[in-house]
Amino acid sequence: MLNFVLCDDNSNILKQTTKMLEFIFLKHDFDAYVSFVTTNAQELIEHIRQNKVDVLLLDINLKDNISGIEVAKKVRTINKELYLIFTTGHLEYAMLAYKVKTFDYLAKPITPERLEETIIRVFEDITRFSQNFIKVNSTIINPNDILYIKRDGMKLVLCTAFTNHELYSSFTKINSSLPDNFVRCHKSYIVNINKISNIDINTNTISFNDQSQCYIGPKYKNKFMEVLKNHGNFSNNLDSFNHAK
Repeated sequence: MLNFVLCDDNSNILKQTTKMLEFIFLKHDFDAYVSFVTTNAQELIEHIRQNKVDVLLLDINLKDNISGIEVAKKVRTINKELYLIFTTGHLEYAMLAYKVKTFDYLAKPITPERLEETIIRVFEDITRFSQNFIKVNSTIINPNDILYIKRDGMKLVLCTAFTNHELYSSFTKINSSLPDNFVRCHKSYIVNINKISNIDINTNTISFNDQSQCYIGPKYKNKFMEVLKNHGNFSNNLDSFNHAK
């Protein structure tokens, strides 16, 4: 599911845009929702720092001590991958907007037709070109949300902290959609090493913050541990894992 966030200094515009987006999501059966709206730039930055955000609609002309362009620069230091869509009534800012990796630029007042066109393009871009998402039926999943992938017969189960998603595929096929932080640790598991909270070497058990677990197979153990040693998140703190006897 894609999380949309909106920031505009006009609360009425936020309400109108939210309603338009919800209609577009329903009309096209898009797996998305508006998760956060604000008129405050600092609230926006803090929310993006603490939460998953996939698409941001941001007003350039915020009535604040910081412009939308400056906000976008700060956002890009936190999240380089989100889709950034600028909105403004001043067309002269268009060229500046594209300097912060802008997906689109919507002139105010935003019409339902123009917004719909842009949102369709976002989903087309994700489906056709982006390697940052995995599509399971009508659901779009960010690999960063996946804790581990489990093979269950002819199906794969993508396990996240929120819910599980099933698809008929194989480890070989899904590997091309996964970033380098996904590593085979067992004949039945691929793990996102960025999500590991603990490893018990004695029981060959991998734990995650949501209390779920997967396992390390004897065939994969040496290579898996070598990958951890060479990975930035673990190279200096492997001793923190549980080696209890």
